[in-house]
Amino acid sequence: YLQYIFFSSSPLDGFEDYGPDCDNMRVTAFLDIPGQDNLPPLTRLEKYAFSENIFNRQIIARGLLDIFRDFGNNEEDFLTVMEIVVRLSEDAEPTVRTELMEQIPAIAVFLQENRSDFPAVFSEYLIPIVVRYLTDPNNQVRKSSQEVLLILLEQDLIFQHDIESKVCPILLELSATDSDDEYKVEAVSIICKMASMLSKSTVERLLLPRFCELCGDGKPFQVRKVCATNFGDICHAVGQEATEKFLIPKFFELCSDNVWGMRKACAECFMAVSHSTSPAVRRATLSPLFIRLVSDPCRWVRQAAFQSLGPFISTFANPSRAGLYIREDGTLSIRPPARDPDSELASGSPTPGSGGDTSLASSTKPLQMEPDLPTEGTSTETSGFLHITSSSKGLMENPVEGSALVGAELARPSSEAGAFSELPDVNALPISRHPGPDSWAFPGSSEDVFSNFLYWRTPLPDISTDLELLLSEAGPQEEHCSRPETVHNSCVARSEIQKVLDSLQEHMMNDPDVQAQVQVLSAALRAAQLDSVNEPESKPTEGLNAVSISEPSSASDNQMALSASSSQNELSVARILQSTDPGEPPDGTSDHLETGQRHDPILLEENKSKLQDIIPQPLLDQYVSMTDPARAQTVDTDIAKHCAYSLPGVALTLGRQNWHCLKDTYETLASDVQWTVRRTLAFSIHELAAILGDQLTAADLVPIFNGFLKDLDEVRIGILKHLYDFLKLLHEDKRREYLYQLQEFVVTGNSRNWRFRYELAEQLILILELYNPNDVYDYLMHIALKLCADKVSEVRWISFKLVVAILQKFYSNSESALGLNFINELIIRFRHCSKWVGRQAFAFICQAVVSEECVPVDQFVEHLLPSLLSLASDPVPNVRVLLAKALRQTLLQKAYFRNAGNPHLEVVEETILTLQSDRDQDVSFFATLEPKRRNITDTTVLEKQK
Repeated sequence: YLQYIFFSSSPLDGFEDYGPDCDNMRVTAFLDIPGQDNLPPLTRLEKYAFSENIFNRQIIARGLLDIFRDFGNNEEDFLTVMEIVVRLSEDAEPTVRTELMEQIPAIAVFLQENRSDFPAVFSEYLIPIVVRYLTDPNNQVRKSSQEVLLILLEQDLIFQHDIESKVCPILLELSATDSDDEYKVEAVSIICKMASMLSKSTVERLLLPRFCELCGDGKPFQVRKVCATNFGDICHAVGQEATEKFLIPKFFELCSDNVWGMRKACAECFMAVSHSTSPAVRRATLSPLFIRLVSDPCRWVRQAAFQSLGPFISTFANPSRAGLYIREDGTLSIRPPARDPDSELASGSPTPGSGGDTSLASSTKPLQMEPDLPTEGTSTETSGFLHITSSSKGLMENPVEGSALVGAELARPSSEAGAFSELPDVNALPISRHPGPDSWAFPGSSEDVFSNFLYWRTPLPDISTDLELLLSEAGPQEEHCSRPETVHNSCVARSEIQKVLDSLQEHMMNDPDVQAQVQVLSAALRAAQLDSVNEPESKPTEGLNAVSISEPSSASDNQMALSASSSQNELSVARILQSTDPGEPPDGTSDHLETGQRHDPILLEENKSKLQDIIPQPLLDQYVSMTDPARAQTVDTDIAKHCAYSLPGVALTLGRQNWHCLKDTYETLASDVQWTVRRTLAFSIHELAAILGDQLTAADLVPIFNGFLKDLDEVRIGILKHLYDFLKLLHEDKRREYLYQLQEFVVTGNSRNWRFRYELAEQLILILELYNPNDVYDYLMHIALKLCADKVSEVRWISFKLVVAILQKFYSNSESALGLNFINELIIRFRHCSKWVGRQAFAFICQAVVSEECVPVDQFVEHLLPSLLSLASDPVPNVRVLLAKALRQTLLQKAYFRNAGNPHLEVVEETILTLQSDRDQDVSFFATLEPKRRNITDTTVLEKQK
């Protein structure tokens, strides 16, 4: 077709054999063939390069690489070709310019390899073409030049001087305020993509100011959308310092954009931005911003935010605290967390759930502790002591540390405050932190620890055996409290609640989340107004609510339930205030308790045990709420799947000591009605087991693992694919419990699902090393024999390898009796099988046994060889073909059978002669075919085992 269009008048122009399949044909071969014009090749090139025929110019542009190869040796010809390229780049036809641009990367590589002056030539001739095409009026030409520019930068073919003097100026010009919006969008897209390929100083000096300018509110939506989408790449390119100084303020603006698509793009790149910030900025600045996105009025923004929640939490990972490291090969490394020898507890016992680690974190880190519950006969001062949580022996008492903490942090405006005035400063004491499942968490900064509920409540009264006496003593204690201070706090709380309530009114039309927040705030506002009217009557009740009783009774239960209810109402309001106004300092306590459990003190204590200081508590609260069925209705139907997908990363971030924070969430996900959620967990349960360690795995993951074993095949395949990885993490006694359950994998819901059985055979080959030979013989051997008789050939072939591995397991552990029994079972089941497929399987098994040398040679020639040679008289040619292959290509290649004095060699050779004269051509062919010679050493394993 091309020949007819271009040069139909000349049959000698070289296009007779040219076509799309002629990869070796040079596109410009016609330049070498003398035509009717009698012009030299270079002149003919120039003639066709500027021909009036568009297709001629296209062919020249497409074949520029071949032209450079032909004329590159002569300097004068090379410069002539370069001039032609420059003139051709100014062609009026867009298709010609596009063809030319697509050849530039290949030409650049050729020039780099063949010319010493490549930098000067490339900078003088080709770079200007690429840069000029970025402003080409044709869209296809511009797209082609953008792709070529990125390719050249990726291959490091453009030098720094050209980048700063030619490439960056044109991009800044295209992204200027007065530039066309279409060019501006393309320019900012190139800037974002090339930022990772340039040096940090170049991006920060030349491109960062313009990028920050383009993120402004006055720019077109399309431009800001590109900036928001690629924000993480720019942060990574400029580094932490520039990110926090210049980009984080712009990121805040984009996250507050009026267009929901902008906020959604910010939510999607949140993790990438977080990676480029310091832990302090990540915790204090980005976390409240993310909480605002999670509570966004737009459903699509919330959906993107919840999908990014798990990855964002993973950026808080601190291996030195969690004790979990990721090696370069991607495997998990367990190391003890950093410990402070001066702050270790005397017991040194490991925390439940730490997988045996006994290390403690430094005393400079935030504390996790709980107040000691006062017992019968104790005084107020005694009950004020705080006890550090010990892992396995309950509470370790430390009066000095406890009283210091009470005096320094739990100061109260009461007459009893003076009891702690003489205690030493808390900063001067070596306070250790040892997180436990029942520990309180107090963040270290003053902004995080303040809470009306915890620090301005009335002091604990004396506790006696008589509850009536306790009630009578509660009133006088309250007389010493500072009432004006409490009234002032109540007024401030009402004003704050009213302010947030007004801001939420405009967003509550169709958003159930916002409506729920408005209802809670309204109830809290009414309660605050009632408290301001009945302040004297509420004070004694408030004092009673703070009492903890060690011996519960009917009256004390009612008081504790009332305390839990009132405190939870206050905590709900505080959490909403923080989520709607991230600029305010977070309330430490309100972030630590969930709002749904208001009347049960037992559930309240369970919530206290879910405190941690690795990540901001509101993030964890939002993450665990992803399992709430209401989220599926208001956010995303697949939100539980996203939660399950990121759970191993969140668990790795929190560490083993904080697994109690995720345990209930994991159990909820494991029982989700959507099989896709359970399937996601099944595929990652082995990774989670490696993170948690054997103790927590046995306690919390094994029951879920057992449930997955009985689930749908779509879920069971996730368990099956990593069965070996999970079982090897269990203790030997726990591992043996699964021997019998392994047989359940053979049965599938759909018999056509042969890949399930194929995966089982592959896993069993790995699992053999986890069990002793007797267990393998009693349980796994029968599974292997059943798989060897499968209807699908692929399953049978992999099962034959499993049989060989079992035999190797027996004989490598000196269990010859078990090996002999297995061999006899193979002979009975397959050699004497009534179906030819079984007899063919026996031939293949024998070939594999010889090839892998898993059986001693004397055992093989005595028990397997006679049965194998007897297949020469099998009536089915397919069986005899495989026998011929086994004898000719495998058996006779072993040194033992190549020994002329071998008594078994004669029998084998006679069988081969019989097969060579077989009436079936395939049998005789493979019996005669000489195998490929390989380097074979005489000292083989077979001879050693003999």
